[in-house]
Amino acid sequence: MQAQKQRESLKNIQFSKIYSSDLIRARKTAEILNLERKLALQTTQELRERNFGSYQGKPIDEGRKKLWNLLAHYSDHPHVKESGVEVNEQVIGRVTTFLREVSVAHPGENILVVTHGGVIRLLLLHLGYVKSDELPSNAIQNLACISLECDGVDFFVKNTSGITINRE
Repeated sequence: MQAQKQRESLKNIQFSKIYSSDLIRARKTAEILNLERKLALQTTQELRERNFGSYQGKPIDEGRKKLWNLLAHYSDHPHVKESGVEVNEQVIGRVTTFLREVSVAHPGENILVVTHGGVIRLLLLHLGYVKSDELPSNAIQNLACISLECDGVDFFVKNTSGITINRE
């Protein structure tokens, strides 16, 4: 129902392409957003959520909470490297490379990209749109949306929805 509501809010925007993470939840969301558009949906691993290495698929417990803290402050900590967790720089590197390639291939076009909350969080931080203390843990809602522009090199956040930013 959330995806159907979001589809309605995007109905007046003409998209020329749609890309999605290849993970099931994002892909299904992209399919719903694309129902009337009938664009060829292209999925990619580059838009996936962070890979948690040896923690992947395990419930959030005290060990994983410690891992989150390490990722936030000490991505070069030996435990992070030993566990095979993808660090912030790796996530941002693959996502921004993908977005840059798409923007260069489709200048001036509106492209719909469906990814995950963690990716959106890291992208907003990387672009300097927010600071980490401005995004509480539940700040990125399901179907949150950011509108980006790219000049071929840099990205600029034009607007956001479904994101709670604590600016004081």
